[in-house]
Amino acid sequence: MTQSQPASRPACGTHHLTKVYGSDDRQVVAVNDVSVSIEPGSFTAIMGPSGSGKSTLMHCMAGLDRPTSGSVFVGTDDLARLPEKSVTRIRRDKVGFVFQSFNLLPTLTAEQNILLPLELAGKRVDRPFFQQVVASLGLGDRLTHRPSQLSGGQQQRVAIARAMVTRPEVIFADEPTGALDLKTGTALLEYLQLCSQEHGQTIIMVTHDARAASYAHRALMLLDGRIVADIAQPTAEGVSSFLQQAVA
Repeated sequence: MTQSQPASRPACGTHHLTKVYGSDDRQVVAVNDVSVSIEPGSFTAIMGPSGSGKSTLMHCMAGLDRPTSGSVFVGTDDLARLPEKSVTRIRRDKVGFVFQSFNLLPTLTAEQNILLPLELAGKRVDRPFFQQVVASLGLGDRLTHRPSQLSGGQQQRVAIARAMVTRPEVIFADEPTGALDLKTGTALLEYLQLCSQEHGQTIIMVTHDARAASYAHRALMLLDGRIVADIAQPTAEGVSSFLQQAVA
């Protein structure tokens, strides 16, 4: 008799996650009892109207914000129950971030900014992989430039390369195509797909762009801090229709 294969352990997820800001009559429930499991090597888009809780959910999942209650897992680690020092170590070793604000150091070159996480972690630079990431993002002729010498789109690509170069298990991206033109944004989304499909990295992307969401394997739709739809193989048309209905 053939034995069934055990299910793979989720790359990350939440269990009854709630995040509340303020207190008493000024209390705002940003994320409301959300339980979700993200499979390894998957590409998930988190979408919803402004104020729906999508960025707060991602920040909690990434260990950048503590939940009010519930659990947040990266692998087998429950970030909600670990001391801050341990959470910082997990963020450094297992997680990559792409923020809306690029967070580049102005005195460093593009190359130095990209390699900074490796330097801080005391890790060796894999030069062939570094060159592959840089080439994929079209940054080969910009490595000696400082942020002030780069366009907004180029700064965003540097920030993305910085997140990729450590080969993190999970990459959290907050509106990664927001500052990019259509051609560059498409190239970035195709690269995120490649990271997921070829390198087995788990991608979680917050976006308001239905077209960007269509590159993901899955779209989680948030409304008032809750997941109200979980769409497999999302299309731009389907996501746009849902968002229009949600804000109607």
